[in-house]
Amino acid sequence: MSETNTAEPIRLSSGDVAPDFTLPDAQGQEVSLNSLRGAKTIVYFYPAASTPGCTKQACDFRDSLEPLKAAGYQVVGISPDAPAKLATFTANQELSFPLLADEEHAVAAAYGAWGEKKNYGRIYEGLIRSTIVVDESGIVTLAQYNVRATGHVAKLRRDLGLDSK
Repeated sequence: MSETNTAEPIRLSSGDVAPDFTLPDAQGQEVSLNSLRGAKTIVYFYPAASTPGCTKQACDFRDSLEPLKAAGYQVVGISPDAPAKLATFTANQELSFPLLADEEHAVAAAYGAWGEKKNYGRIYEGLIRSTIVVDESGIVTLAQYNVRATGHVAKLRRDLGLDSK
């Protein structure tokens, strides 16, 4: 195993241009950020499909999808999982938004969602649960890192002004 890099990942902020990407979805079809332009896009990064926290977060997005769509947002989830695992997760949880496979975690790294993590005193490289909101022209309007799986979608909706405080 290589040495752990202790440098902080480069994080995106409001006003930054969102890095473009092209990744396979659960069916192996390529999806790019550029192809999603024209609508506001919530890009959320999660560690692993079918785990308890990631399932809770995905189901929260699923259950909030209609109000998000009504406000002009689309949702895309990205994880290091293979497309076949994403297909199973999508079917099991009846998800109605795309999940994309970032197996090499290059997109997560470009978005600041891959870096040093600490768990029970152990330091390692991994996916940092994060949500980036991108406007219709590809500009970041909100970047949230180290978010919690439970309650995050409700907080995001408040932060976007979709729900009262």
